[in-house]
Formats: sequence, C-alpha cells, structure tokens
Amino acid sequence: MTLVAAASSPAAIDVSVLVPAKDEAENLPLFMEQAQAAFANSTVSYEVVVIDDGSSDDTPAVLEALQKKYSFLRVARHRRQRGIADALRTGYLKARGRVLVFYPADLQYKPEDIPRLVAPILAGESDMVTGYKQGVYEKAFVSKIYNGLSRSLFEIPVRDLNSVKAYRREIMELLPVRPDWHRYMIVIAAENGFTVTEIPVPLYPRNAGVSKFGIGRIPIGVLDMLSVWFELRFGRKPLLLFGMAGFALFLLGVLAGLVALAVRVFWGVGFRPLLNLVEICVITGSVFLVGGLVGEMIAGQRAEMRELRRQLAATLERRDGDDR
Repeated sequence: MTLVAAASSPAAIDVSVLVPAKDEAENLPLFMEQAQAAFANSTVSYEVVVIDDGSSDDTPAVLEALQKKYSFLRVARHRRQRGIADALRTGYLKARGRVLVFYPADLQYKPEDIPRLVAPILAGESDMVTGYKQGVYEKAFVSKIYNGLSRSLFEIPVRDLNSVKAYRREIMELLPVRPDWHRYMIVIAAENGFTVTEIPVPLYPRNAGVSKFGIGRIPIGVLDMLSVWFELRFGRKPLLLFGMAGFALFLLGVLAGLVALAVRVFWGVGFRPLLNLVEICVITGSVFLVGGLVGEMIAGQRAEMRELRRQLAATLERRDGDDR
C-alpha cells in the first residue's frame, strides 16, 4: 500500500485515525513520524485526521507544515475549544474510513499499536475494540473507580472504558451529540448490539505538554454516567419511570386521604400533617404522570427522527450504488 494512493482515493480508505489536539504542537511531529512508520508496511489503507480543538499555541502552523510532508494527513479546526466529543464528531464527518480510531496526540499511546486495534474489526471478528491500559500511570486510582462504577451500572464485556478505541463507522452515528459522552461509546455500542472486545495496550508517560483533565472532572464524569444510564434505561420509554413513580405517589395520596377521612368521620379529629401528605403526594404524582406523558411524546419524535435518518442513509447508499 502507498500512503499517497490511500489519501487520494476516498474509496480506498480502510481506517481513519481521529486525533483531537489541543495545544499539541510539540507532540504532533513525532506522532506523525511514528504513524508513518506504523502504516508503512501495511496492506491496509490509512489516513490521519487531526482535529485542532481551538489551540492557542503553534499547533495550526505545525499542522500546515506537516500536511506538506505527509500526504495521508488531513486537518480540521475548531475556532474555540469544544471538547473531545465535538472533535470526534468533526473528525467523523471529515474522515473517509470505514473504521475509525480514537487516538490522543500526547503519545501516551504509540501509533504502532493502531494496526492491532483495527485488525479484529477488519477481520470481521468484532465491531469495536478498546485498549486495556498496561503500565503505571497517574490516574490509575481514579480510572479504577470510574470503570468499577461503570461496570456496576452497565453490562459491558470490557474492563477499561476510557482508553483508545477502534470502531465501525456506524457506531458513531448512534452516539448522541453530547459533551463528554464519547467516554460511553462502548456502553452505547454494546447496548445497540455491536460486539465489543479489548486488547492490552501499553501506556507511556506524556511526551510533552500537560494534561487537559484534572480531578475536577470526576463529579462531571459521575453525573454523565448517571445521565447515560437514564438515557439507555428509560430514554425510549420515560413513562416506565415517571409513570410508575407518579402512580405510586398518587396512590399513596389517595390512601392517606382515605385514612384522614376515616379519622375525621369516626374519631372527629382533623390531622393536618396527614392532609399535607395527601396534597404533596397527589400533586407530585400528577406532575410525574404528566412529565412521563410529555416524555413519551418526545421519545416518539426521537424515534421518528432515527427512522428518517435510517431511511436517508439507505437512500444515499442506493444512490451511490447506482452511480457506480
């Protein structure tokens, strides 16, 4: 395979490596050098799509120079920082490969491992492959907690969610456009019936620069995890949650009202806290029921949108087939 041919013919691309980069001017030249070495003797065609996520250093100038040197490099740019999830979405729209790979630019993961990541997918053995980090790294404790919580909430066949990944292009179409939800790509893919496997991948110290993520991301990650869990469990049938909760509260209010009525009739005593309980339960239960019904209407519209997208994709695929 020649890298020039891979870059010039959209139909020839097998793998697109998506590289979000924020202030990575020092790392990108070495990354591209190692990528070229990793792809040189492969029969698989590759391209690298670097998404400059609003860098304030020399990253734009470095990428411009690298494009002249490496014909398989393509560049997209955000005018301001939008995060990894948006960067992967931008890269997906620009990429031409049928298999996508998420790889950071900091060289904690070496490009030499990319062929091992994509091999099971290209062989038809898996739809998605994630790396299982090997080695000592600073955030091992936080990663262990994060992965443990994820496994307790979701049924996933892998141990490490927050690592490099290779996946079929169709999986990206399922991923909601939400900040940081790229971390749960494995969960969403598995929930939609895609097969997921993992392979060990060495983790190295960052080559240059500083990490963009601190301990303050932990609460955000936990809230995102709960949001994904809710979306997968009740996103399509919100009335299952809100309806059941609303019905239970409404029923409790009715029973409390009957008890309050009996106390008033047979003992001649009015018990105001019991009346307050009736009011709270009936009103809150009614709100939950109405919320569930509104949620059902929204879920119906989302289902229609998904179906329209599937029909549009099928129409475009047929049209491309006719053009050939």
